[in-house]
Amino acid sequence: MVGEKALYAPAARDDFVWAVVGSPWGWLALWLAAINLAAFFTFGADKWRAKRREQHPQTRRIRERTLFLLAILGGSVGALLGMRVFHHKTLHRSFRVGIPLILLAQLILPAGIYLYLHYLRG
Repeated sequence: MVGEKALYAPAARDDFVWAVVGSPWGWLALWLAAINLAAFFTFGADKWRAKRREQHPQTRRIRERTLFLLAILGGSVGALLGMRVFHHKTLHRSFRVGIPLILLAQLILPAGIYLYLHYLRG
C-alpha cells in the first residue's frame, strides 16, 4: 500500500515548485519565461546564420514569420531584447515597428480586460 503522504499534494505555501506549477499564474509565468528565452535566442541564431551565410550560401535562415510568431505567442520582450542585443532586424521597418506594437498590445489587452471586468461591467 502507498504511504498516505504520497496521496496528498503539498500545500502551496510549503513548496515553491508546487506554488508555481500548481496555479494558472505559475503556468503563465513559466510559459512567458520559456517563450521569451526562445525568442531571444532565435533572434541570435538567425543573426549568426545571416553572418554565416556570407561564407556558406547553403545556410538556411529562420523565417521572418517565425520570428513574429514567437513575439505574438508572448515572446515580444525577448524578441525586442534579441533585436537590440544582436543588432538584428533593426533596419527592417516591419520589425522596428511591429515588435514594439505587439508588446504594447500584449500590455494593453490584459489591462483592458481587467478594467472591464472589475470596473466597467458593473
